[in-house]
Amino acid sequence: MSARFPGVVDASRDELGVLAELQASLRRVATLVARGVPRSELFSAVVAEVSRCLGVHHSVLFRYEPDGAAVLVAARDDDPGMKNMPVGERFSLEGESVTAMVFDTGRAARMVSYENASGSVAARMRDLGLRTAVGAPIVVDGRLWGAAIVGWSRPEPLPFDTEARVGDFADLVATAIANAESHAQLSASRARIVAAADDARRRIERDLHDGAQQRLVSLGLQLRTAEACVPAELQPLREQISDIASGLAGMSKDLQEISRGIHPAILSKGGLGPALKALARRSGVPVQLDLAVDPGLPESAEVTAYYVVAEALTNAAKHARASVVNVCVEVDDANLHLCIRDDGIGGADSRKGSGLIGLTDRVDALGGQMDVASPHGNGTSLLVKIPIEVNRQGSN
Repeated sequence: MSARFPGVVDASRDELGVLAELQASLRRVATLVARGVPRSELFSAVVAEVSRCLGVHHSVLFRYEPDGAAVLVAARDDDPGMKNMPVGERFSLEGESVTAMVFDTGRAARMVSYENASGSVAARMRDLGLRTAVGAPIVVDGRLWGAAIVGWSRPEPLPFDTEARVGDFADLVATAIANAESHAQLSASRARIVAAADDARRRIERDLHDGAQQRLVSLGLQLRTAEACVPAELQPLREQISDIASGLAGMSKDLQEISRGIHPAILSKGGLGPALKALARRSGVPVQLDLAVDPGLPESAEVTAYYVVAEALTNAAKHARASVVNVCVEVDDANLHLCIRDDGIGGADSRKGSGLIGLTDRVDALGGQMDVASPHGNGTSLLVKIPIEVNRQGSN
């Protein structure tokens, strides 16, 4: 057959090569989607793959705004003589353009010629030297999010299947956006749960301090007054009252420790620095502190940092056989950083109920990260990063 119809065979081979290249491009983009790379990285990769795979001079991604404008989020121009379109540029959807057609219909659209088309987008396309364009909608969870558009400067129209091929890339972009939004919503929900739990802890601590603890202190003072009034000849009664008063004092101290465990009141009064110093003083293992903490950190970040350090010191005292724990706290413009190291026996495993699992979940809920390294015989290290700008905004 190849001898009788060489042109047909060559055309089929060319078409198979084009399809194979398209599938390879889509797989590369799909891999980025699965990895959850930042949107800017994904968008840049998409326009690059579209331009290379479809052989077009110009490929862009637009996001539609609530005010009816379109904002450029990524662009690729492979014609050396073509002017670049800056990311962030806003366009009106008035007039004739693929961008406006996709917005109006929610479907793929084709502009045969921009030569006599009206509107600012059409004028911009002519300024870029583009003659024709094809676009496909980016639909996220049933709503029109934006458009993927390609164009070129040749006089002939783009191939008939360009809409479908651009649509394949648009679908992957939509999946990535939906995944990112779902992750952001989940993170926000988890952060709200943590904040609600902290509020409940704070109320319980305050109720214990203002209620039960104060009542115990008052009863203790009354008993000491009664003890002082007991005649000398009733020494056994005086001793009994003294024992009861001592028991109440011990119960008050126990309740104070419970209250501190529920929510560290010192955080509300003095901030993270004094709270960590108090933890160090009570630690069963000597603690070396290196604190560079600014006031005004979001409370959610402070509380999380406090519990991480408290758990690390508890583990060092109970399990690590450590002689010293080093705690370093630093803050930059975006994050609160903790570095906690002990010189113990190592071998800590968060999967065995050391308390680190809950801390990891808590740090994750704030959009942070906690890494634990605990090789046998070489101590345990915790490296924690807690975003502060996002959580500061969330607490306002």
